[in-house]
Amino acid sequence: MKVAYFECLSGISGDMVVGALLDAGLKLEELEEELKKLNLSGYALEAKKVSKKGIRATQFKVQIEEQGVERRFKDILLILEQSKLEKELKEQAIQIFYRLAQAESKIHQKEMAKIHFHEVGGIDAIIDITSAVIGIKKLGIQEIYSSALPLGKGFVECAHGLIPVPAPATLELLKDIPTYDGKVKSEMVTPTGAAIISTLAKGFGERPFFSLEKVGYGAGEKEFAIPNLLRINIGQRLEEEESISDLYLQDKVILLETNLDNMNPEFYDYIMERLFSVQALEVFLIPIQMKKNRPGCQLSVLIAEENLSKALEIIFAETTTLGIRIKEVKRFKLERKVEKIKTRFGEVRVKIGMNRKEVKNIAPEYEDCKKIAKQWQVSLKEVYEETKRVADERFK
Repeated sequence: MKVAYFECLSGISGDMVVGALLDAGLKLEELEEELKKLNLSGYALEAKKVSKKGIRATQFKVQIEEQGVERRFKDILLILEQSKLEKELKEQAIQIFYRLAQAESKIHQKEMAKIHFHEVGGIDAIIDITSAVIGIKKLGIQEIYSSALPLGKGFVECAHGLIPVPAPATLELLKDIPTYDGKVKSEMVTPTGAAIISTLAKGFGERPFFSLEKVGYGAGEKEFAIPNLLRINIGQRLEEEESISDLYLQDKVILLETNLDNMNPEFYDYIMERLFSVQALEVFLIPIQMKKNRPGCQLSVLIAEENLSKALEIIFAETTTLGIRIKEVKRFKLERKVEKIKTRFGEVRVKIGMNRKEVKNIAPEYEDCKKIAKQWQVSLKEVYEETKRVADERFK
């Protein structure tokens, strides 16, 4: 499977996407021929080689005759639907504009049909978005992935006047997508670029496992202290990684670690209790040998990133540590659910781990088994084994 990974080194815009695709092998003549199917006039395409901080790249521009033309979502929809583009390309371009319309609708509190596109309603924006989906198809790219996106800062001029960077529409489009500051006082991700990558990319973050075949650089118009470039990497996805990714659920969590050798060991129970209260996924201790032959413990905590600050606060407040190691770890995991089952002792919860609807693990809930064992005055082992037997019969 052919995949593309967009390295958004200096952000992303519609013209940078097309420039990168042209630099990676898309023929300008083929693109022009496909764009004729839109039945639009009054524009010309320009693609030239430029240098950004010594790196050669392709800069793509759409020269247009019209100025200040605003179109509504339904106007653009009509242009695309009446075009002679392939059905797949039409659908992708419409989907991108649909996401733009949704974002604008939410920001301005208006119905989508009444939304007027300003900067993204011109012929140049229509050409940029359509060219992006054409180029991806022409280069045989089947899946798209992207790095996290640098957003920039400051203000940008638009039809409504000066607005903060990132633009409201850009932020709306990038919900649930990893972003960071970028440390450039300029707009780094445009609404058009945000709409393209948020619609077409299958994932954001690390580079997928693939063999590299082509690299293309799309140049931005502005000059930054860093090279204003979008880099596209194209290659074949390797089956080993694809098969693992397809077999199991994945996520990323934060691992916190600190070494302790001068703390009252009675405190660990309370510390663990507090960490679990802020949704720690796992808390565990590993015996270690510290300097001067002192015995110690490594405290390790797995936690979701959104709960990281709470966990750090607890560890610094409740332990004697002066520093905590932090790293992001990738997890392969089973799908999990909790079911209640009836046993001869009463109702007991069981945790079930599944992979593609196949039950892999069943574990009776310890607290339930403990409570029932006390109630019936039987061994915990007997309650646990009876619950496991009933659960196995029901779910396996």
